[in-house]
Amino acid sequence: MTKQLFPLALGGLAIGTTEFIIMGLLPDVASSIDVSIPVAGHLISAYAFGVVIGAPILVALSAKFPPKYILISLMILFTIFNAFSIIAPDYNTLLMSRFFAGLPHGAFFGVGTVVATKLAIKGKEAQAISSMFTGLTIAILIMVPFVTFIGHNLHWRYAFGVVSLLGLLTIIFLYIWLPKLKPLKTVTFKEELEFFKTIKAWHILTIVAIGFGGLFAWFSYIAPLLIHISGFNAADVSYLMIVAGAGMVVGNILGGYLADKKNPAIAAITLLSLMVISLILVFLLSDNKIISIILTFICGTLAMSIGTPINMVMLKSAKHSEMLAAAFIQAAFNVANSLGAFFGGIPLFFGLTFNYPSLVGAGMAFLGAILCISFYKKYEKI
Repeated sequence: MTKQLFPLALGGLAIGTTEFIIMGLLPDVASSIDVSIPVAGHLISAYAFGVVIGAPILVALSAKFPPKYILISLMILFTIFNAFSIIAPDYNTLLMSRFFAGLPHGAFFGVGTVVATKLAIKGKEAQAISSMFTGLTIAILIMVPFVTFIGHNLHWRYAFGVVSLLGLLTIIFLYIWLPKLKPLKTVTFKEELEFFKTIKAWHILTIVAIGFGGLFAWFSYIAPLLIHISGFNAADVSYLMIVAGAGMVVGNILGGYLADKKNPAIAAITLLSLMVISLILVFLLSDNKIISIILTFICGTLAMSIGTPINMVMLKSAKHSEMLAAAFIQAAFNVANSLGAFFGGIPLFFGLTFNYPSLVGAGMAFLGAILCISFYKKYEKI
């Protein structure tokens, strides 16, 4: 982590906090605004939908400007929209505020991914990307449990106050420490879109949307899983989120290392396959508290380790369209978020228990692994 990369990591901390706190506070939010937990789960999908819409559009509108000012502008929007959640009076208003808060998310990570590679030492581009995502993992390790604790014991609205403060700090450090790089765009928007007319581009995006959906089918309902299946108290959830966060910190480092040392597609296949096994074990064994804690750590590790390899697959495939490609892949991650929350919630609507979303997740991760194997055989195998 360098001083230049720190503002990107801080932005990742803010974004990761707002994305994941709703999962730990889902029962509190549902009770406060008088909706069921599955219906409250749509707040997760609304944020993800905002990312999908905002990522390509905001990158397209801003790509001709210097990346420093793009990132500052995106974080200003992020801070304002998250502040709306503090005062949202009802479910529909909160749903809209979550959608708007998601708009700058993908564009920030998309631009930040390319900036990180430009600032990286040659041969360590993947590790530079993982440095930016360090903020995301620290969010899950420290900030999400901390803010979940505040939200559970005081009120969930305080959580969004903390997120808004993190947004303000990110704006300050982006202004002070991020170098003034030249605009990253080297071709016209029409030329950038040429890559997305290929099957290869949509193959990668489908791997992300479906494979990572398996992660979110599990993680979206982790709070009720731990409470109703594993038998933990609601007050314990904030501490158990630390376990998931610790796994994601390890996974982020592991993913950056593997993507620099090995073929990123092979790394993604291996990690998705291990995710399938882990989620099946969550379904079968989460009624044991100790095993549940261990599996929470393992799933967190595998979930975060896949991100950097698949980002590198996309960046290597999208010549002259790197920034738009990085934005699209962030959109795909949040399609995965939305699909995982939606499909993971279906068993709950039919009255099944809270371990069933992880079984749905195992199926989605399995499909992602099959798609990744197909991609490797078609495009990368020698």
